[in-house]
Amino acid sequence: MLVTSRSYAEYEAMFDLKELPDSVLDCCAGGAGFTAEAAARGVDAIAVDPAYELDHPELVDSVRRSLPATSGIIGEHEGSFVWHWYGSPERKDQYRIEAADRFLQDVAAAPERYVAAGLPDLPFGDRRFELVLCSHLLFTWSDKYDRDWHEAALRELIRVSNAEVRIFPLVLQGAGESIPWLPELLDSLEGVTSEIRKVPYEFQVGADEMLVITRT
Repeated sequence: MLVTSRSYAEYEAMFDLKELPDSVLDCCAGGAGFTAEAAARGVDAIAVDPAYELDHPELVDSVRRSLPATSGIIGEHEGSFVWHWYGSPERKDQYRIEAADRFLQDVAAAPERYVAAGLPDLPFGDRRFELVLCSHLLFTWSDKYDRDWHEAALRELIRVSNAEVRIFPLVLQGAGESIPWLPELLDSLEGVTSEIRKVPYEFQVGADEMLVITRT
């Protein structure tokens, strides 16, 4: 199991975060530094991921091994990535290293912020969080998780949100194909409105949009 790390700056751009509400869930967070930074800013921030079942040495090892591993997908689909947000591969690597360090320090200092669980079953009450974020899981891995799984996962993210769910990106990992059943899936959800919104971030070509689901 590899636990990918992403920085707070990447989250700000991926999810177009201009300000944070009182409570935020990051699902499934992996080794991201977002929760640590959000908590430092006074937010009730929780991260959830199945990887948090690992004991601490195993988690550290998984996070460290993930840092070079993501280059494999990029190398296989080199023409499907652009560098205008990061500036260079070296800068991207620096973001990820800093995020991994931030995560590993915080998970050791405040393990209660890191909950071992995964979609489509989350151990939180209804409407627990004002904002729920999900990056690089839904739609990204739709070649591994089918439409029914995605519907169950979306409904669970909506259940634990009191206001808004944001999901990024909306294309398949690798070459970045679109998800043909996404419009139909969104139409099947009740009690919410949905919007696909541009964000100030693009790394995978065409992956510059997030899905925003708002409870009505």
